[in-house]
Amino acid sequence: MKIEDFRTEPLKAPRFIMPALARYRQDGVERDWEIVKAHDSVAVLLYHTGRKAFVLVKQFRPAVYPKDGSGMTVELCAGLVDKPFSLARIAKEEIVEECGYDLPEEKIEKVTSFYTSVGFAGAKQTLFYAEVDERMRVNEGGGIEGESIELVYLPVGEAKPFLFDESVPKTPGLMFAFMWWFDRFGR
Repeated sequence: MKIEDFRTEPLKAPRFIMPALARYRQDGVERDWEIVKAHDSVAVLLYHTGRKAFVLVKQFRPAVYPKDGSGMTVELCAGLVDKPFSLARIAKEEIVEECGYDLPEEKIEKVTSFYTSVGFAGAKQTLFYAEVDERMRVNEGGGIEGESIELVYLPVGEAKPFLFDESVPKTPGLMFAFMWWFDRFGR
C-alpha cells in the first residue's frame, strides 16, 4: 500500500466523533478539558480451531500513519455500536463483514467490557470471544463500503512474542484479549 499527500484539516461535519470542550467544577475549581464524544464498540477475539490460530485484521489507520510511517495496524475484528441491535448481533455482523465467518450469536461469548482512550474519548468497548472453522466461511471478508481489511492468521505459538513486538502497531484490546485467552486456556 502506498500513501501519498497525507495531511490533516479541521473537521467540518463529523459522522463518527464529535470534538467538544467539557466544562465542570472539581473540588470547587472551574475546569475544562478537550474531549471527543465517540461511539462505543465491540471487538471479537476469533480463534480458528482448524488452523490453531487467531484470526486478526490488518488495516490502514490514518491516526497511526504519522507516528510509524505505514499506518498499518493489526487488530481484533471490531466495529462501532451504531445500530439498535444487541452487542452480540453487532459482533456477529462484524465477523461476517471483516472476516467472512458466520456463526450463531449464542456461540459468541461476552468476555468483558472496558473503556478506551479515557484521556479524551472514554468510549466503551465490549470484548467477545468465538471459535470458527472453515465450515463457517461464507465470504472472503475484507470489510464493506470501501474498507480494505486483510485477514491475518496468527498461530497460537507466535502470539506471546507478538504481544511484545513493538514494531507492529496493535491495540491494547488485542493485547488484553490474548492475555485473557492464555489465562483461560493455558496454552
